[in-house]
Amino acid sequence: MSSTVLYYAAMRGLGSEGSNQPTTESNSTSTPAKSEQESSSNDKPKVSKNQAKNDKRNAKKAAAAEGKPDPNNNNSTTKPADKKPAAPKKAQQQEEEIPASQYFQLRQTAIQNYTTKTNNPAYPHKFNVELSLPAFIAKYQSLEKSQVEETTTSVAGRIFGIRSSGAALFFIDIQGDGEKLQVFANRSQFNNADAFADITTLLRRGDVIGVVGKPTRTKAGELSIIPTTSLTLLSPCLHSIPFPDTLKSLETRFRNRYLDLIVNSQTRKTFLTRSRIITYLRRYFDERGFIEVETPMMDLKAGGAAAKPFTTYHNDLHTELFMRIAPELYLKQCIVGGIDKVYEIGRQFRNEGIDLTHYPEFTSMEFYWAYADYHDLMTLTEHLLSTMVKTITGGYVIKYNVPGKKNEADGTIPIETKTIDFTPPFARISIIEKLESIPEIGRFPKDLFSDEANQFLINKIKELKIEMAPPFSTMRLIDKLVGEYIEVGCLNPTFLIDHPQVMSPLAKGHREKEGMTERFELFVNERELCNAYTELNDPKVQRERFEAQMRDKAKLNDEEAQVLDEVFVHALEIGLPPTAGWGMGIDRLAMLLTDSHNIKEVLLFPAMKDGSEAPKEEEEEKQ
Repeated sequence: MSSTVLYYAAMRGLGSEGSNQPTTESNSTSTPAKSEQESSSNDKPKVSKNQAKNDKRNAKKAAAAEGKPDPNNNNSTTKPADKKPAAPKKAQQQEEEIPASQYFQLRQTAIQNYTTKTNNPAYPHKFNVELSLPAFIAKYQSLEKSQVEETTTSVAGRIFGIRSSGAALFFIDIQGDGEKLQVFANRSQFNNADAFADITTLLRRGDVIGVVGKPTRTKAGELSIIPTTSLTLLSPCLHSIPFPDTLKSLETRFRNRYLDLIVNSQTRKTFLTRSRIITYLRRYFDERGFIEVETPMMDLKAGGAAAKPFTTYHNDLHTELFMRIAPELYLKQCIVGGIDKVYEIGRQFRNEGIDLTHYPEFTSMEFYWAYADYHDLMTLTEHLLSTMVKTITGGYVIKYNVPGKKNEADGTIPIETKTIDFTPPFARISIIEKLESIPEIGRFPKDLFSDEANQFLINKIKELKIEMAPPFSTMRLIDKLVGEYIEVGCLNPTFLIDHPQVMSPLAKGHREKEGMTERFELFVNERELCNAYTELNDPKVQRERFEAQMRDKAKLNDEEAQVLDEVFVHALEIGLPPTAGWGMGIDRLAMLLTDSHNIKEVLLFPAMKDGSEAPKEEEEEKQ
């Protein structure tokens, strides 16, 4: 079958409503036996071979539409009774057989012919939509079978499937705003038969259309709209889009998220949940008197966290700048300036590795609260997350599915289902006390800033045969032990509290535990979700902490160590009231609440390695 015939046959299954029957054009390559009409052709006017083929095809379509046998098929007298004719190919197979480049050319030609013939634009400026698809469904859900509303309305959406029964009846499935609706296109109900034929011949899967007509529920019970005055092409789709549940390649999905959103309904649900998380956070803090602000994305110094920054260059200032790794120092300056409750939701940039839970460009929320401490923050965190989870998922307990390693024997991938309980209160673990209670680790040197403590930890890492890349700063060594021995047990929300001062240059010293800070990290599913502490507000001690970080940077070439920020220290000298600060990664929270195990699943457009901006044709056909 030629590409042109395949194009016009694709998605035009002849059958009853709701079916996915293919077209009735034969795909058999066998030569049928001659019929009586053919044997007596000398008694009739001669016609061309192409005309004869067209006549047969039209007779066959008409017979199929009426449920009659094919009048051209007299092969039963020459074929064995038990041999069935080859099944016609489905619309999906027909569409996939057309090379992508030819499909594109055929569509362009068809659209050009349509616009020339009808003088209708292929890309109109506007279409008045009275009801979204969800609103249409909600408004007319009560319609009974065969009931037709007398009032007209208008909807729009992208075609997801087309089925037909002859040239006068089409069943067009459109989708929009996460819902689907059937367009019950009947030529007898349309005000212009020629216009009906022109537009229904043109439409294909992926096209965006507008419909003006009457709501109805068909005899089969399908809520639909009957076009009466307008069936309008709003934007044609020039490529053959993947069919539902066939777009599985992560590379294709992440690189071409627009296709992923069209084809995979779960992807849309994922990003709606992410949006609900951010909306909930804003509402929660706005209701409690917090003020949302925006701080610089670029700065002369990268401060507020221990991370390697990205660099850029400001042409007008002739200066190298850093992309921010955290907004913390600016937000605390807002507290100094008298904004006692402040928060920011925004992007952070850390020039680090990519894995299933880490990404260099991520979204976080930070807030700062004057006259509060880390005990207040733990109470607020428990309430915030437990109520959010219950609001979004319907309960405190969620299921999280983790794929295991692929079974090489049968190709299956085992799934481990974890149950995570956000019911407050959350567990609390003091990290140094917990590590020292482990026999193979033992007690730490008292002064964790000393070289003795650093060497003790280096020896302990080697003794325990824990793999670790340099630099071997005390902060990173302790963090490694916490990851190996404590984080792995934190399935349900757990506060890891009272970090050493050497790990927390911006946190206030603990009131009762010497050398420790009033800091916590919240871990869920063995991953850090929140980081918070009572803020250090003594400018002298803050300067000393910065200088210690700078020594590590120089001595160990630690690119993640923080630098001295004189502007921030000066702000502390003006006077920072007792303050508590808190930060949370929104991407990881979205992963938990959408059952996603890859952070790229919750990022709309994750950065990919250099490649084509458009779908590769070979990949598209494989999908």
